This record gives sequence, C-alpha cells and structure tokens, in this order.
Amino acid sequence: MKNISVIGSGTMGNGIAHVFALFGYSVSLVDISGPALEKALNTIQKNMDRQVSKGLLTEDEKSAAVENIKIYTSLEEGVQNTDLVVEAATENLEVKLELFRNLDKFTPESCVLATNTSSISITKIAAVTNRADKVIGMHFMNPVPVMKLVEVIRGYATSEKVTKDIMELSRGLAKVPVEVNDYPGFVANRILMPMINEAIYTLYEGVAGIEEIDTVMKLGMAHPMGPLQLADFIGLDVCLSILRVLHEGFGNPKYAPCPLLVNMVEAGYKGAKTGEGFYKYTPGSKELVISERFK
Repeated sequence: MKNISVIGSGTMGNGIAHVFALFGYSVSLVDISGPALEKALNTIQKNMDRQVSKGLLTEDEKSAAVENIKIYTSLEEGVQNTDLVVEAATENLEVKLELFRNLDKFTPESCVLATNTSSISITKIAAVTNRADKVIGMHFMNPVPVMKLVEVIRGYATSEKVTKDIMELSRGLAKVPVEVNDYPGFVANRILMPMINEAIYTLYEGVAGIEEIDTVMKLGMAHPMGPLQLADFIGLDVCLSILRVLHEGFGNPKYAPCPLLVNMVEAGYKGAKTGEGFYKYTPGSKELVISERFK
C-alpha cells in the first residue's frame, strides 16, 4: 500500500493524514469543503513545526511530508488510484453508509476500505459494499500523531489477509495495533463511555462538582485528565452519539445517556470545539475554567 486516501479533514482526518505523510505515503486528503482542507493543511504544518521544535523531525523531513499531501474536494478524484481509504467523516451512520456506497463505486477493486469510526458497526458499513471482506475498522486515538494505539476492528466478513495487512501497516506507522471484534463500542469506548456517562450522572445528581470529580479521577486513579474534561475534549455530541450506539446495540439501560448530557448537546454546548462544555475554553489559554453554568 503506497497511496492512501483520508476522507474528512477534521481533527482525526488531518491527524491521520499527518502520520501517513510522515511515513512516506502519498496521501489524498478529501473533504467537501475547500476552506476546511486549507485549515487542515495549516494545522498539519503547525503540528509538524511543533515536532521540529522538539527535535522529533528535521525541516527536510517536514517539507517532504507536507509535499506528500494533496487535497481534493471531489471524492471520486481523491480515491480513484488509492490502495487504502481511511474514512474519518462525522460519526453518523447514514453519512458513513452513503460514503461507503460511493467508495465502493469509485475505488479500485483491490482497495481496502477502512473506517475510523469509534463505535459504529463495521459489519453494517461493509454490508452496503460489494467487498465486505476488504472493509475494516482503524480506530486511531486523538491526537493521532501522539497516541500509539490503533484499534483494528474486524467485521463479520473481514478477511484474515486484510486484518493482517492492516495490523502490519499500523506497526509500520510506529503505532501499536490491537485486534478486536465488531461489537458496539468495540473495547475503548465500551469501557470509556460508561465511565464518562457515570461522571456526568455524578455531577447531575449533585454528588460532587466538576473540579472535584475530575480531581478524584486524576489523583486517585492516575488518569491524565478527568472524565469531564476528557468528554469536552472528545466532544459532548460525539460522547452522546457513542452512548446511543451502545444503548441501542446492547439494549441495556446502563448505557442510557445522562439527561444532562442530552440537554447540553441540544443546547449547543459540545465542549472544547464550541468553546464551552463543562469547562469554558478561550483560544490560546491553557487554564481550565469551569463553565459559569456549573458554579
């Protein structure tokens, strides 16, 4: 695999493109929005500049990596010669199904179709294509250039060869791939999201405040950030979407999203990306400030 197409230029998409480009792959970064693609390129260059300042990259390596990335607003043009697609569009089932129907039409027959979904069934996505054996999950962690883990999710029909190839490719990106089976939430989010949801319930029921909940988990459980801060970082809308997938997939009330989370998302308070969730975020500031709504 030499030619990689990444679909979606948001946080995950630009991070995935960044990593593949660094390792010498030809990367086509595809998004329907031209401004979003330009923003993604700027983000990639800034993140690479940070790596250069830390001595992790040379200027020549950075320049070569940036040259490896081409941008496209046309899906058909961006995937026509690709060996591997990594889809990193919004975490919405209907959006992904439509994308994979089109990817199946536009890509070469030999192309492997991977999705960076954090919870949606690989088997369900694969079923809308004519190559279910070549559809697989590659769940990178955020921030992609830093985090080592890749959850490799094998759908019901994913072939042994494709699974082995993606595991090996992930190792070649200096990642640590872990193979898991296709059940709602896989491993990472099946464990993480109920913890975040329980933290929100703990706040909702008045057991403790935001700072107290996050401090207990950081100092008592050695978590690098508290669950409420992490929820803001992931995106409260994404957390809600994953919890709904878990709730629907297992039919177990323990996965039911906390009403507070539902209300916050419906009101537009989705965490760091909107400027406010459990905490309030000011561009350029690293100080954690609790949202006025919870004081």
